[in-house]
Amino acid sequence: MSDEPVFALSDGRFVASKLARGPWDLNAQHGGAPAALLMRAFEELPSADGLALARVTYELLRPAPIGPVQVRAEIVRPGRRVQLLEASMLADGVEVVRARALRVQRSQARQDSPGQAEEASQPPGPEEGRPLTLVPPFRPMFAPDSVEIRFVVGEWGQGPCTAWFRLRRPLVGDETPSGLQQLAAAGDFGNGISAVLSWDEYLFINPDLTLYVEREPVGEWICLQSETRIAADGIGIAESVLYDSRGRVGRATQALLVAPR
Repeated sequence: MSDEPVFALSDGRFVASKLARGPWDLNAQHGGAPAALLMRAFEELPSADGLALARVTYELLRPAPIGPVQVRAEIVRPGRRVQLLEASMLADGVEVVRARALRVQRSQARQDSPGQAEEASQPPGPEEGRPLTLVPPFRPMFAPDSVEIRFVVGEWGQGPCTAWFRLRRPLVGDETPSGLQQLAAAGDFGNGISAVLSWDEYLFINPDLTLYVEREPVGEWICLQSETRIAADGIGIAESVLYDSRGRVGRATQALLVAPR
């Protein structure tokens, strides 16, 4: 992992470097960068024993800028079995990303109980993958400069595909990103890797991202098995099943704003 972080700490604020940039705007962050940073804020909130993060929904209200941002997080509904959390990223006092999360008591069902889901087949590992060959519109960018991507099924922007992701750099300072931060950083890539429209002709920007977390991921690598569908006279939806090295860990969904460039 290279040393320069995606976000630097300065006077209680975070400074997004160019390593956070997304593909649509030279001065705006990729959605995975604020998603991972707000996940970090949720992890820092106190938690009752036995609770686990079950769902996080991000609303990408405005472009998150490159430069200084503030992060706020709080528990809005405390509880021993269920907690509701909220967090925001602000730029110059204006909210640009909002997130809500649920912590839920870990399942107490026996592993052999009826109705236990069978483990889905594990995708080939990242060591079997092919590196990203897409030429980015500018450098540096969140991908490929902050995130390493290896494809094991399909290719970028050619419909359903499967790829592994890991952060190449620390998210904040010299910290090692947690498994949940890795999950949040990767989860926003589903619409990009499984695109069914030309990048040159269309925008397909996600104004939201929802992560369902079946268990906390382990290790550096997160796999997305992604598919994009665009309904006639409707909207686009990107869905991804998420894996780590041990198996399935959850699901990511994104609604898409689809429009000609």
